Amino acid sequence: MRPSAAPWFETWAESGFTNQSLRQTVRVYTGGTQVRIRFSNAYGTTPLELNGAGIGRTAGPAAVQPDTMRTLRFDGSTSTTIPVGGRAVSDPVTLPTEPLDELTITLYFRGTTGPATYHQLSMTTTYRAAGDHHRDPAATAYTEAVQPAYGSWYYLEGIEITGPQTLPPAVVAFGDSLTDGFGATIDGHDRYPDLLAERLLATGRPRPVLNAGIGSNKLLTASPLGGDAGLARFTRDVLDQPRVGTVLVLIGINDIQLSDDPLGSTGNPTPPVTARQLVDGHRALIRAAHHRGVRAVAATLTPYQGAAGWTPAGEAIRGRVNQWIRTSGSYDAVVDFARALDPEDTGFIYTELHIGDHLHPNPAGYRAMADAIDFSVLDE
Repeated sequence: MRPSAAPWFETWAESGFTNQSLRQTVRVYTGGTQVRIRFSNAYGTTPLELNGAGIGRTAGPAAVQPDTMRTLRFDGSTSTTIPVGGRAVSDPVTLPTEPLDELTITLYFRGTTGPATYHQLSMTTTYRAAGDHHRDPAATAYTEAVQPAYGSWYYLEGIEITGPQTLPPAVVAFGDSLTDGFGATIDGHDRYPDLLAERLLATGRPRPVLNAGIGSNKLLTASPLGGDAGLARFTRDVLDQPRVGTVLVLIGINDIQLSDDPLGSTGNPTPPVTARQLVDGHRALIRAAHHRGVRAVAATLTPYQGAAGWTPAGEAIRGRVNQWIRTSGSYDAVVDFARALDPEDTGFIYTELHIGDHLHPNPAGYRAMADAIDFSVLDE
């Protein structure tokens, strides 16, 4: 998640919400019998008053299956106040779920929230309504869809599903927009972590797959555009998640291509990054993961020649980092996303695998990435 001051594109986060209901949809990859939701005010500047919340199975755009609607409570109350920088976790509710179910979470804010803590690039459509409609199963009141079309999630930190079955530990996909899924289909659930979860399920190995990608994120540097540096958020976004067994790391391209972009740094251009700095950053991630008993898997940095930020010097850095990833043995295992998108090592993502910017995969590209993951790398 990130603060609402990021200038990539305007969303509802800048103005926040006043006497409005907010309806958001998330697909889950774990089945169970009970659900609880984590909400975040990590970047809020005032306490967040949440005056009503509910959850149910999705029935269509902005609609909920009526017989599945559940009221979310917080220590028994239907409302809660989340302190500045804090979080709230709902009480568990009984709601049977299956892998690939879509769940709709509805929030109501009676007062004014101020700028919102949010996830800028959800690749799903979020809706809002004037007034209190968080108990309405129908979509009638939800006449506004989030702008722009890429979608955003607001205040949602996580969904926890429990049940009688014991599943293998979760896989967390950690990275930037290539993990977040820019270029995927809106509401299509075809980012590479989605497709990995589907592959695991189809082969009889269901496993939670969590997406901890943030568009424009850097490994080493915080920015208004990309949020907290990967090094700074790794513990919160990966290691503190429930039952994490493996992290799959794909990060570093933005450190290379946005090093002299004032929107890609803390507000001023930063010196060009070096391969050694990126390697040292990756080593820090490995140490942190191993300290918590989490398996660390690296993905090679994908090609971006032809993109606006490409330079020969940057390409040389990418090559040196990838050589280290492939040969050093520092990570527990390696997934070669670079070769998945560029099998002949041309330095370009294949034309049919990117959205036209030579940087972001399209759905076929994300499929190639997911298919390149040998399940054995996810297990000890």
